[in-house]
Amino acid sequence: MTDQAVDTSGPAEAAGTVTADEPSGVTPPRFFGRERELKDLQADIGRAGLDTLAGRKAARARVLLIAGRPGSGRTALAAELARRLTEPGDHPDGVYRIALTEPGGERVPGERTARELLDQLGVTAPPGADEDELSGMVREAFAARRALILLDDAVDAEQVDPLLPDNPDCLVVATSTGPLTGIPGVRPCTVGGLEAGPAVRLLAGAVGQVRITVDPRAAETLAEECGGQPAALTLVAGWLAARPGASVADVTKQLREVPEDTEQPLAVRPLARAFRLVHASLPPATARTLRLLALAPAGLADAHTASALAGCSVSVARGVLEEFVRLGLLRTNGADRPQYEVPGCLAPLLRALMDELDRPGEIQLARARMLERTVRQLQSCRAVTEPEGSPARRKLAGLPRSLRFPSPEAAAEWLRMRQPALLASARLAVRDGGLDTLARRLVAALVRALAVHRGTEEAAPELYGLHGLVLDVAERRSLPREKAAALLNLADLDARTGRTEEALARYRAALDAGREAKDLYATGRAMESVAGAHAELGDFSRASDWYGRALAQRLTHGERADAARLYGRLGAVHTYQGRYGEALRNWRAAAAGHRRLGDPAAQARALSEAARVQEYAGRPQESLQTCREAVDLARGAGDVRLQAALELRLADTLDRLGDPAAARLHRATADRLLGDAGMAYETSGTSSET
Repeated sequence: MTDQAVDTSGPAEAAGTVTADEPSGVTPPRFFGRERELKDLQADIGRAGLDTLAGRKAARARVLLIAGRPGSGRTALAAELARRLTEPGDHPDGVYRIALTEPGGERVPGERTARELLDQLGVTAPPGADEDELSGMVREAFAARRALILLDDAVDAEQVDPLLPDNPDCLVVATSTGPLTGIPGVRPCTVGGLEAGPAVRLLAGAVGQVRITVDPRAAETLAEECGGQPAALTLVAGWLAARPGASVADVTKQLREVPEDTEQPLAVRPLARAFRLVHASLPPATARTLRLLALAPAGLADAHTASALAGCSVSVARGVLEEFVRLGLLRTNGADRPQYEVPGCLAPLLRALMDELDRPGEIQLARARMLERTVRQLQSCRAVTEPEGSPARRKLAGLPRSLRFPSPEAAAEWLRMRQPALLASARLAVRDGGLDTLARRLVAALVRALAVHRGTEEAAPELYGLHGLVLDVAERRSLPREKAAALLNLADLDARTGRTEEALARYRAALDAGREAKDLYATGRAMESVAGAHAELGDFSRASDWYGRALAQRLTHGERADAARLYGRLGAVHTYQGRYGEALRNWRAAAAGHRRLGDPAAQARALSEAARVQEYAGRPQESLQTCREAVDLARGAGDVRLQAALELRLADTLDRLGDPAAARLHRATADRLLGDAGMAYETSGTSSET
């Protein structure tokens, strides 16, 4: 959560919203004051800790704490400190910034903060890993780095401690409302309002020096009315900048007329008054749009978000958002497709005002419009990757121009930029519970878009979380079919990352849900996956039992291709058990099934495995004959690589039978086949390049 309301590109520049990840091309706002605090913090870095006093080398990174109310400039101070510390090269491995609190005030789960840090570090974290495992990966990643970590808006020490590197060459700067009791050796640097001089310079930077010079006393009075809070000063400066004819005394008088919100903490009241002053000066429709931005997921909005919330056109919404930037109500990244951020200190004020002035039905309708728009954008994002003339592209052509992407690359970039907001939107939609149908559509569209643009392997961590959201909705709404699908997807990801026990439990739960839904696909898939998990755990007896159950279901419903495949799975499990007779029967049944299906290549592979079993069983002559049969099938199917592999197996068998001359012939044939296949591949590659 940021705690400044500033403009990073317009006139309302305020003390300290320099961020560690400021986008290129955007001039960061100037920083005013706080020199004493900066000196104290820099001096605190070299202060001897308990380990040093005891003659020991520090075991962990030093933690500097900046404490203050939202709007006090604590995040700006932390960012300025980070800038000054990295300029001399003291932390050559960079600055890593993570927000520990949601815009709505909820603490960010530790698993998500650790994963975000790992993403910034370029470290791939396994999907489904718990907080302890991810925190360990964070500490390991920072073990050999000299980096600065900025943990913004920590709720308590329990959030910070798991992220502290066991490396004294790293430095952690945390911001919080109060002290972090529980982390030894941390002395908070408490910030309040700016002194009069920096506060007045902040105003002058936004409204021009002339209006300050003609009435310097009024400027000092205004700074005092704002409690010296940078966020409050930024808002009144934006109000003044929008009214060239108004004086500093005018805004001071109007600010005094705004009643104090006695329900707010004393330190927050100046900001609340400044915010209500700016809100009251807006036209009703514009003010309503501002309030509805409290619904923006993760506090991030673009023109489509504002358009859907307000029920206006995208062009009108874009103009309104830019006006909010000029007023200091939002920040923007300045990109071609700009994204806007609601400052964290304003988020609770926006929500309180929305709850006070807008009817619940209107709020729910605005949320539904926003989710529906997001679903359509995600569908467009995926459809643009489909071939020209496909049904998806024809449907895409019927969408409004503002919802279409000019190219797959533009869609992928939009998905990358909006991913934090999209994931937050999915989480909020599911947590809300009132729009579950839209939530399910949103999650499904996001899963498909991530899979097509990033691939299921790369996007696995995000997909794991999304499948978990589907499971939440399915359990809440008693939807056994969706529950089975979500459990199967989660179990597959667990199995892929080596958590086989967890995968097995989920596959069993998916089987129960599939049976409840009378979903033959889900039950068959679950039984087969249960068998696979048992095989992975080395329990081949249970694996063969479950493969047998899955096979029985496939045979009952005439699913011949799946039955042939399952015969092969049973053959492999029996082979591992050393039950060669059973294995051979199942591999021959698999070969017969593929023969009936007209798939000679699959039949050849099954016979190849049958030959392997015969060899294990000490029947080399039969193995030789079966393998030759498989070679003939592979040749007839035109599968050159399979034929070559089978020729090599024949050669090995002939060697064991004491016929090296025949073995050499088959190896030569395999080499020739592989050489021809390689030449064919190179030729086809050259042709495609041409």
